Amino acid sequence: MNALTKTPLFDRSAGKRFGKFALYAFLVVFAILQVFPLLWVFDYSIQKTGDLFGPELIKLPLVPVWHNYARAWVDGKILRYFINSSIVVVSSVLISTVVSFCLAYATTRMVWKLRTLAAGFIGLGMVIPIHTTLLPNFIWFNVFGLINTHVGLIIPYIAFTLSFNTLLFAGQLKTLPRSMEESAFLDGARYPKILASVIAPMAAPAIVTVLVMTFLTNWNEFIMANTYLSTDDLRTLPFSIIRFQGQYSSDYAVQFACMTLVALPPLVLYFFFSRWIMSGATAGAVKG
Repeated sequence: MNALTKTPLFDRSAGKRFGKFALYAFLVVFAILQVFPLLWVFDYSIQKTGDLFGPELIKLPLVPVWHNYARAWVDGKILRYFINSSIVVVSSVLISTVVSFCLAYATTRMVWKLRTLAAGFIGLGMVIPIHTTLLPNFIWFNVFGLINTHVGLIIPYIAFTLSFNTLLFAGQLKTLPRSMEESAFLDGARYPKILASVIAPMAAPAIVTVLVMTFLTNWNEFIMANTYLSTDDLRTLPFSIIRFQGQYSSDYAVQFACMTLVALPPLVLYFFFSRWIMSGATAGAVKG
């Protein structure tokens, strides 16, 4: 009788250990797959261009060519393009975050007619492909003199991130208690003060998530930047990579160095705010 009662317990504990081992093994493999492209790009960035062609996927150079980064920084105009990217991305991120936060509040916590219809129209923005708007936007921006300006790039960056940001904010705002908000109304506070001092602190994880994810989306964008910007003084950071692409040959090692430099700001930002991003995304997806 004791043997019969112990066998299921043994099988259950063995199953738990196997399940935990399988989960850890899957996570390790997944982490390696995620990190490998970064290591691959960095490895190729310290090679000579002539040494890149071969059967080896990863090979350590005997003498790392750190001069590739110096060439990428100077000839790739990293600093000039970095300033342009910072102007465009920071402006679009801040405006998109504030506007989407207000839209989410209006469609989730305020009672007014047609708010459901408004929320539906906001959600429709997520199903519009970027490529279908390039030509119409180019025509309109040309009419209003916005071609080859940072403003002409900031506007579509804001427009194409509003829908997702609003839905993410809405998921978190639906879960917040109304007691503090109602107390502020009784004390005579108005909507701007309530949004800034009551709602925003409670929705801090979602705000950080929206800020970082919008930054990552806009920082790496190239299609609209290549369409609306034509002069070198206004171009953004992704253009530094194609500066080393010639008609018949390219300096691939320096291009990989440019890729590494371009990827550093998003990586650092995500590293410091990863915990906030996960908590904000989970609150919006699970509780919303």
